[in-house]
Amino acid sequence: MVSAHPGGTSGKVFEIPELRDRTGVFADRAEAGRTLAGMLEQYRDSDALVLAIPAGGVPVAAEVARELGLELDVAVVSKITLPWNTEAGYGAVAFDGSVSLNRALIASAGLTPQQVDRGIAQTTEKVRRRIRELRGDRPLPDVTGRTVILVDDGLASGYTMRVAADAVRGAGRVIVAIPTAHADSIGRVLEAVDAVYCCNIRGGYSFAVASAYRHWYDVGLDEVRRILGGAGSRSGRRGLDREA
Repeated sequence: MVSAHPGGTSGKVFEIPELRDRTGVFADRAEAGRTLAGMLEQYRDSDALVLAIPAGGVPVAAEVARELGLELDVAVVSKITLPWNTEAGYGAVAFDGSVSLNRALIASAGLTPQQVDRGIAQTTEKVRRRIRELRGDRPLPDVTGRTVILVDDGLASGYTMRVAADAVRGAGRVIVAIPTAHADSIGRVLEAVDAVYCCNIRGGYSFAVASAYRHWYDVGLDEVRRILGGAGSRSGRRGLDREA
């Protein structure tokens, strides 16, 4: 059962109530994608574009696109990490070069302007490199007037997804679809999108995306390429080669 989250704004947040605040609810990312697709049934066989955030969002998004018969592509974004902790981010860079920063975290962490500038520059280069690796010279599909469904394997801080949402300007509607998220992170992206679909909303002080999965691993670029290549060659649906 899908319902509007009672804490949502104007019915913009949708969840599966029986999965609220639970851990280990998905066997893996593929199962999470199928569960998420069930929440997005209204977009079946439409002109909606599924944009996966690499790397972990790709297996999830591929299942969403396959189940619903939608076009699949990637939106390359990356968090800007703390110099002493590569798991914690204080901002993000998107494929169009736009940057989002968590000013409060920057201040509390005591980062200098030079450190922030260096982090932005390094992350921008990482994004450019990953675009070359995954897209080459092929441009993104035209999103003008289309519904764009941004998919990741979960939201921790929400800053990466927020910068991705800001980067798809011109889309008719921007939908965020994630298997799991902290309630606070949903709030950070909500004002930038038309709706958020999240199977497993959790609260509390401690949150890890991985806790929603019984089998968790880091997705490598080889797997991402394999999945995207398979999506592009799959018959009976619009794939990655449509605009090439």
